[in-house]
Amino acid sequence: MSKIIAVTSGKGGTGKSSICAGIGYTLAKQGHRTLIIELDFGLRCLDIIFGMEGKIQYDLGDVLSGKKEVLDAVTQVDMATNLNILCAPKNPFAAVSAQQIVDICRSIKKYFEFIIIDTGAGINSHVFDIVEQANLILVVTTPDPVCIRDANMMSDEFYNRGNKSQRLIINKVSKKIIGSELVQHLDEIIDTIGVQLIGVIPEDFALTIATGKGRPMPTNSDSLKAFDAISKRLNGENAPLTVKIS
Repeated sequence: MSKIIAVTSGKGGTGKSSICAGIGYTLAKQGHRTLIIELDFGLRCLDIIFGMEGKIQYDLGDVLSGKKEVLDAVTQVDMATNLNILCAPKNPFAAVSAQQIVDICRSIKKYFEFIIIDTGAGINSHVFDIVEQANLILVVTTPDPVCIRDANMMSDEFYNRGNKSQRLIINKVSKKIIGSELVQHLDEIIDTIGVQLIGVIPEDFALTIATGKGRPMPTNSDSLKAFDAISKRLNGENAPLTVKIS
């Protein structure tokens, strides 16, 4: 049975799309048929992250306009056989409703074990309506106080709407930040947002280079190990929550 996971954040700049890419990549490498649906209209980046720029024939805009069926607009990623992407439209003003996204997921969920929805950043009714249909919501934050506050506000609204299945991912973590005047300990972030932690992604320059150049994630990187552990937890495996911060 397909599992729909919505990945969201209170503001831009948290690395939400990179989180989607990392989880999707490691799920696929673990043998799971995975699809990432990108909803950042006009700001798509999954094609660049996966080295598929120039290879995307159709996107979500073609589905919404009725030009193409959903599966016809899905593109298989070269670097991971089980990974597929449905890129956001280039047009930032393309019309979409939450119900359309729900219908798309329902129409193709039998073909994929995991469907990851990369929502647009920000707190708005559009995001809330879409994630209500997900089996799990991953709230992404960084140690930045503004990101933490926005993630808390977003999570509280999810809870108010009855969305209890939430997990927290803290991204861009480094020793320079944790233990500083900004944040003394990761527990401060977890307690403020009030969501159970599922993973911590360290600040990783090698990952930044790989995603910017459309290359596979370095096999020896700490961030890849963190994504691998998160993916195993999403699949119900007992992966220890180890946090290595450099």
